[in-house]
Amino acid sequence: MTQIAFIGLGHMGLPMARNLLKAGYPLKVFDLVRSAVDTLAGEGAVAAESAADASDQAQVVISMLPASRHVEGLYLGEEGLLARLPAGTLVIECSTIAPESARKVHAAARERGVALLDAPVSGGTAGAAAGTLTFMVGGEAQALEKARPILTAMGRNIFHAGPDGAGQVAKVCNNQVLAVQMIATAEAMALGVANGLEPAVLAEIMRQSSGGNWTLEKYNPWPGVMESAPASKGYSGGFMAELMAKDLGLAQETASHSGNSTPMGALALQLYRLLLKQGKGKQDFSVVQQLFVE
Repeated sequence: MTQIAFIGLGHMGLPMARNLLKAGYPLKVFDLVRSAVDTLAGEGAVAAESAADASDQAQVVISMLPASRHVEGLYLGEEGLLARLPAGTLVIECSTIAPESARKVHAAARERGVALLDAPVSGGTAGAAAGTLTFMVGGEAQALEKARPILTAMGRNIFHAGPDGAGQVAKVCNNQVLAVQMIATAEAMALGVANGLEPAVLAEIMRQSSGGNWTLEKYNPWPGVMESAPASKGYSGGFMAELMAKDLGLAQETASHSGNSTPMGALALQLYRLLLKQGKGKQDFSVVQQLFVE
């Protein structure tokens, strides 16, 4: 069976790698946090001492890293993985990074005869654990078909967004919408409650009406409305506010490159940066509700 190297075992990477193990793929894993490596080694993965060690003899390399600089540092330059991966290797890069950065890595991979896909995900830690992620894929269709069985072991929806970098463009567009929806929902919840409405009643009215959106369906930001939502667990778990701020920043960079006006995205970024200044960056992004509550 295909030998896979998995690099980056954070909140998303670890459960994604675990699902590959459950699907029967031989896995060699690396992360700077040794405890994450040891966890998967205890479940059947092979522990690597470095990213280079993990990728030795791998037919497929998967990475899930925090930001553009980490991805470029992993793959580019004389010491990067692309300098050592043999032609024909498939790289599935699942981090959320700047589209321009993804295109840079794509170009370097193509020069080496390495097939690369930028394949950021949506679905959060719950989706990663359940194997129900959505993959937004940029790159060549032929490479995607080769990767599809592997992606299917980690996700439910796989979209070919387009050529190099298209997956990243789709991801920042999606997360900009998500942030704006969350802020609008939080603002409306606070307004209704301040004027005497029961939060659960208001949430259901909006959910069933023209204001209905994904946030109201799955992720209400008002504590106690949805038992399973991070808001009802002290805004713990889920998708950290600092990551939403990062993605909104990437959306603004992308808009700047293409000359688009995104005023709602710009305002959303400012609100999430305010949360970071308040020390709430590690809490779930629905903690934006607290900006509207005295």
